[in-house]
Amino acid sequence: MSADLEQVRTLSLQEHGLATVATTRADGTVHSSVVNAGVFDDPVTGAAGVAYVAVGKAHKLALLRRAGHATVTFRRGWNWLSVTGAVHLIGPDDPDPAFDPAGLPQLLRDVFIAATGTHDDWDEYDRVMAEERRVAVFIRADRIIGNP
Repeated sequence: MSADLEQVRTLSLQEHGLATVATTRADGTVHSSVVNAGVFDDPVTGAAGVAYVAVGKAHKLALLRRAGHATVTFRRGWNWLSVTGAVHLIGPDDPDPAFDPAGLPQLLRDVFIAATGTHDDWDEYDRVMAEERRVAVFIRADRIIGNP
């Protein structure tokens, strides 16, 4: 069954943004991990999709750079929705000439909030994000499937 991003947003909020993200390794096997994600438009391309914040040293970033695509799946009980599409990374090790690097702290905050995150000290959040070379990961909604 096909679905839309509003259904994805509703389901993601029910599960506090917890989702499984999957991409492929060079040998074709699947690499997956759990992230906090939310519906968020790519700030450069404007493409609708899903985003999350990743630690700069995460192995999945190297895989995403190589594969160029990913699937993120939200579930609540037996209801699930998957968003599959091209990946766009923005971070200190993934600069985009169309994105002002000075805007990265606010972008990471905005993605975190879209993934149901909150913080009591945004200055501390910004410091940790910079120290960990955090990256905003955008997955374009090329295909949405599930059983909402």
